[in-house]
Amino acid sequence: MSLKILFLGGAGMIGTAAGRAAVAAGAELTIVTRGEPARPPAPGVRALRADVHDAASLDAAIGGEEFDVVVNWVGFTADDVRGDVDRFAGRTGQYVFISTCSVYARPAALPLTESSPRRAARFGYPRGKIAAELVLEEGFRERGLPLTIVRPMHTYDDSTMIFPASWTTVQRMRDGLPVVVHGDGTSLWTLTHVDDFARGFVPLLGNRHAVGEAVNLVSGDILTWDEIHLTLADAAGVRDPKLVHRSSESIAEVIPGWAEVLQEDFRHSLLFDITKLRRLVPGFAPRVSFAEGARRIVAWHDADPSRRQHDQVLADAYERLIAS
Repeated sequence: MSLKILFLGGAGMIGTAAGRAAVAAGAELTIVTRGEPARPPAPGVRALRADVHDAASLDAAIGGEEFDVVVNWVGFTADDVRGDVDRFAGRTGQYVFISTCSVYARPAALPLTESSPRRAARFGYPRGKIAAELVLEEGFRERGLPLTIVRPMHTYDDSTMIFPASWTTVQRMRDGLPVVVHGDGTSLWTLTHVDDFARGFVPLLGNRHAVGEAVNLVSGDILTWDEIHLTLADAAGVRDPKLVHRSSESIAEVIPGWAEVLQEDFRHSLLFDITKLRRLVPGFAPRVSFAEGARRIVAWHDADPSRRQHDQVLADAYERLIAS
């Protein structure tokens, strides 16, 4: 891959993994971040400092330089991407916007395809992503912006826990204490390891057949929320964890910060069609099952005691919910 690629942002969990894979494939990669990246980029990556959301700052950083591919990892609202239409139409061969599968309306007819209805009346994060997609789609139609929209879904790496679980959840299971799972634990969910995301993502870069397309980029690992907790427990050496089920509404009363994501997202069963991804990336298949991913998560936390942080607020919330 002899592509010159610009990442706007891309220093987070997913972007860092994608950057490593792009460089390994032979790309020349530049990333623009406001501060020092929290995760070190791959050797050979050129790192520029600028506020991607400040036009003057970004223009000063990249000047008149042209790129084969531009990837925006940090567009969360229409205003975040509006200037990119003027800036990159006619200046790049492909503009990739990182959106989310949370843009799809719930409840929905399954499986969800890229043409499934988009709607997020009460969920702020996907509502902003939908607005950004619409601005960029207009740029594609009216200005020729060579747009590709990529929609990941609940992506994790070895160092992250599967929200709403935390290390406190795993430790309680190890200690024989019950943990709370929302609903009845049977709604279906999809988890994707960052290595699998990167494996599907990098071949989309510079792929002319992907221009004008939205692409679901998720793994084939479909699990219930009970299975997610049981798999984490198994990885932690717990054979008979105690799972207590409470409604999303009940949990939200005790943990208000979880209300939106539980009630508008996690409570719904979601299955995704990735036919388009497999057409654009022939041979794509996830390699990291969640059983393997859970073992990696537990091993990463167990490798250093400082990583096993106790969340007393969550522990107290569990106790209140269990008592109720």
